[in-house]
Amino acid sequence: MIIPPRSPFGLIQEDFFPDKWKILIVCMMLNCTSRKQVEKVLPSFFKKWPTPQSFMDASLDDVMESSRSLGFANRRAQNMIRMTERFLASNWDDVRELPGVGKYAARSFEIFCLNKLGSEPPIDHALVKYYEWAKFQGTNK
Repeated sequence: MIIPPRSPFGLIQEDFFPDKWKILIVCMMLNCTSRKQVEKVLPSFFKKWPTPQSFMDASLDDVMESSRSLGFANRRAQNMIRMTERFLASNWDDVRELPGVGKYAARSFEIFCLNKLGSEPPIDHALVKYYEWAKFQGTNK
């Protein structure tokens, strides 16, 4: 396993490496929400559901309540549950096949889980900073 280098930017994804599921959940939470809001939710969320298997025991209402402060509670909770079901099924080849995984989560997954920076920079400003820093460090794969 290749460990992605820690950056001076401290992206949340860096804190959850190598847990691919948690990285995807973090990215889904960060979608249309500030880091500050997400950081308030993460400790209790992952204490309640530390693994994708434990998360599958959660009810939609519990997930909605745990992530309500992030906005889009119903849609976000449904996407996290559907993504986790498919994630655990292991019947996917590309992370983009997972429900609710958009460009940001897909690029984060490539960078932090697959150690692939790619030739094109990401669109998100925090990922761009990491991308440029990692390129400068010579970690391009």
